[in-house]
Order: sequence, then structure tokens, then C-alpha cells
Amino acid sequence: MATRLIPEHPKFETATEREVWEVLRTRLGPDDVLMANLRLSDEVKDHEADIVAIISGAGVVVIEVKGGSVGVVDGQWRQAGNDTRTFDPVDQARTTKYAIREYVEADPRWRNSSRRRIRWAHSVALPNTDLHDDFSMPDCPRWAVHGMGDIADLASRLHDVVVRQETRNVPPSPADVDLIVEILNGRHLPALGISAEGRARAAEADRLTQEQATLLQVTRLLNRVEVRGGAGSGKTVLALTQARQLSRGHGGHKAQRVAVICYSLGLAAHFNRVVETWGRKHRPAFVGTFHALGRSWGAPDGSRDNSDFWEVELPAIMKELAAGLVDGQKFDSIIVDEAQDFADSWWAPVMGALKDQETGGLFAYTDENQRIFQRFGGPPVPLVPLVLDHNLRNTKQIGDVFNPLAPMRMDLRGGNGPEVEFVCCSAADAVEMADEQVDRLLALGWKPDEVMLLTTGKRHPVQIERGSESDPAGYWRSFWDDGDVFYGHVLGCKGLERRAVVLCINEDKAVDRSRERLYVGLSRATDQLIVVGDPDVVAQMGGAEVARRLGIS
Repeated sequence: MATRLIPEHPKFETATEREVWEVLRTRLGPDDVLMANLRLSDEVKDHEADIVAIISGAGVVVIEVKGGSVGVVDGQWRQAGNDTRTFDPVDQARTTKYAIREYVEADPRWRNSSRRRIRWAHSVALPNTDLHDDFSMPDCPRWAVHGMGDIADLASRLHDVVVRQETRNVPPSPADVDLIVEILNGRHLPALGISAEGRARAAEADRLTQEQATLLQVTRLLNRVEVRGGAGSGKTVLALTQARQLSRGHGGHKAQRVAVICYSLGLAAHFNRVVETWGRKHRPAFVGTFHALGRSWGAPDGSRDNSDFWEVELPAIMKELAAGLVDGQKFDSIIVDEAQDFADSWWAPVMGALKDQETGGLFAYTDENQRIFQRFGGPPVPLVPLVLDHNLRNTKQIGDVFNPLAPMRMDLRGGNGPEVEFVCCSAADAVEMADEQVDRLLALGWKPDEVMLLTTGKRHPVQIERGSESDPAGYWRSFWDDGDVFYGHVLGCKGLERRAVVLCINEDKAVDRSRERLYVGLSRATDQLIVVGDPDVVAQMGGAEVARRLGIS
């Protein structure tokens, strides 16, 4: 066995240091350790040891190496070619030795082990300098410094240095050597964490999204705009940024009374959490779902099972209520996120809630390929289109998988991450298999509140248990507040994301709007995505290109 080398292939500033390293590497024993360029900082100064030899059965020697021709002039060490600069290699070696020794002995692993003090020594190597056999200085006896003629025998000379300098202390055992190496490698070091990598990517995505917010400058003189973009393009962040700017007044424009509305309860809950962090003067007058807007005007609530009420009766009631609103209850501008979810009948009360239906602000954020509900409609007024064709939120690996489903080819700028995985199983086994993948993500280092399991078919038992039907407000609060894995359905999670997602295709065949639902599900993960299901069903839902990118065709 060879001497342990730390690092195994060090980089040296000088050929002289490498020469000393190579000599010791070949001459020390298998229980010994050789360390290069060891840096240590304490309250006094920064230290650097050229070479540290930890010799089992002898001691630890800190070696200062000086190349070129070195001499002593008027009691001062000098190096050829630089007659003006003095230095003291002995003091450098000695000071560094004490600093390293103090660091090791202060470590709890050493301090709590009841070990006796071992031998520590310092020495100077001058491989290009010829030293007289009778050389001596008060702080540097001949045996402690090694000249040109001594280097070949340096390993045995270091044994002699330790014995002469440290007669009272004990030589280190192999266990002592191992512990010293462990201590000098540090303690409680941060591990490379997949979660930390995700946070770094999220920070970069935030930066890119804020850069993209400069697009809003284009809309300052436009009151009717449709912002079109695929999943991960930053539409929701842009919508909220616009709401804040309009509410507080921006770029010389006066503050407006603004409403931010959407269809999804989960997205509305997200809006409210963000807006609550803003100063009161910057908050929109209303933030919530289209149906909550109606309730704020006095519209009745309906049964969740009566789709006719939500799709037909309520919009008609809201249209009448909007017509009776006074100006103080109406809005200067209305922002609609995920506007493709709105039916034609919903737009009449939206327009009726504007103070000025001719010139009032109407801003719709859309992704036609996320139209996952059986309702079709659009604003009754022309909107100027503004296209976002960059994906900022998802890793390139995830974006590449769902890109064929996006409304346009997206420029993937979300950074690199783990490859998307596909786990093959039947629809009947998909939920159980998805649960196993959640456990695997947690074992990989993802935190529970960074993980989400989404189904495309029946809801996961945990989602039902947490009250997604009986207590929807409490259920959506759990997305942020529980610190746990979130269990949801693709129909409810548009606009929401987590870093790691298991998409559970628990259906045995493609159904109406399956392509759009698959697109939503694939794009909810920002960093790591695992898809579980029947490969034939996934191919039916997403087409041959998506299947190919998932590696299942």
C-alpha cells in the first residue's frame, strides 16, 4: 500500500515543492499521510503549510519549502534574485505548526477522546541550497533544516526531527493519524444537496422573471392586452407585478382600483398569499376567483354539484349585479390570469365591473394549451397580443418533455437538472407506484414541502382525506402551511408548482382534453419530474413526440 495523499494530485506553485512531495511520497509508509497546500485561518492570521507529513509512530511535521538559492545575510534569511526582501522560513513553519495543532486539539472529536498530546514538529526544506554539515542558527539547528544533499534521505530525517523536537509527547497511533486527517478535512460540512440546487435554480428563475417584467413598460399606453405564454413563461409573476404597479401608480400614472381574478381556488390562494406581503397602498382592491367576485357583490353561493349554477345562472346574476355597482365599487383595470378558463358568459360581468367599459384596463394572461375545462370563450373586445416565448421556471430537461404540447416552441432557459424519469405500470397500480416514487424523492434529499404528487384520473386518497371537497380553503392552505408533501389533481394546480413532482397517470385510456391535462401535469415540476403510468395511455394523451422524449417509444 502507498502513502495516503491529500489531495491525490496536488497543484504546486513551484517545482521545488513538487520535488519534496515526490521524494516523501515514495519513501513514507502506508500508515502515513502526506498533505499539500494546507490552509488554515485563525484569529491571528492566515496560515499555509507547503507540506504536512503525518507519520504514524513518529509525529506530525509541518514543512516549509523554499526554492532557489537561499542564504543568510546579517542574520536575515534572503533568497537569490531578491536582495531586498527578508523572510523567515523557520518562523513560518513553527507558527503554522502551532496553528494546526491548536485547531486539531480544539476539535470536539479530539478533545473528547481523552488523547494525550502527540508529537508536533516543524522543519525547513531547501532543495536547491547547499548547507554545510556544521550549519546552525539559534532557532534552526542543522537537523531541522534540509539542504540539497539531504533531500534524498528526507523521510528518515523527518523522523529524527520529531524525536528531537518533541521528547515529552507520544507518537501518533494509526487511529490518531486517521482522526487528524478527519479533523483537517473539516466537520459538519454541507453536502451537495439536490434541494439546494433547486433553490439556486429558483433564484435564477426569479431574476430572469423580474427582467422579463420590463415588458410591462410596453403596456403602459395600452389598456387592452392579452399576454400569451406557455407553462413556466412567468405569466403569473408578470400578472401580479402588473397588479402592483397599477395599484400604486407607476411611471407617472395615477394609482388605480384593480381586480385580479382567476378561476382556480389554488391559484387565487397563491395570489392572496403574495399580495398580503405588499404594503396596503400597493394591494389590488380585489384578489380572488371569478365566483368570489360575485359573492363580494352579494351573489348567492351554489352547490358544488350543480354545474349549471356556476356556468350559467351565476354569470347571469353577476351581470345584473355588475350593472348596479356604483363607481366606487367598480375597477379601473381588471387582470385575468389563466383567462382561457373563462367561458363567454363570464366576460359580460367582468366588463360590467369596469368603470369605463370603453377604455378601462383589461389584461388577459392566457395559455390556450392549458384549456383543460369544457368551456370556451374570450373577451368581447379586441386585445393587443404580447407573446412570452421563454420558459424560465422548469429545467431544460422538464421543458424539453412538454415543449411539444406548448402553444409555441419555447426557448428553454431554466437551467439543467435531473433527467425526467418514466416509471412503467398499469393504471390500477399507478397510485401505489407513485407513492413509492414520493418516498424515493424524499430519500434523495428533497424536503416534503418541495414535493407534490398529482393525479390525472381519480383523486389520491390523501387529497380526499385532507378535505379538497369538504374544506377547499383549508386544503389549499396546506399547500404552503403544512410543510408536507402535497397531493393534488392536475385540474386544480394550474399556476402552481413545486420543485419535485410525481405525475400519476391513473387512467386506463385517454379522455377528452387529456392532452391539455398532461401538459399541465408535466409542467408543474420546476426541478425534478417522475411520470408514472401506462406507456400506451401516455402516448395516447401526449402523442408520439412526448412519448419519445419520455423514453417510452
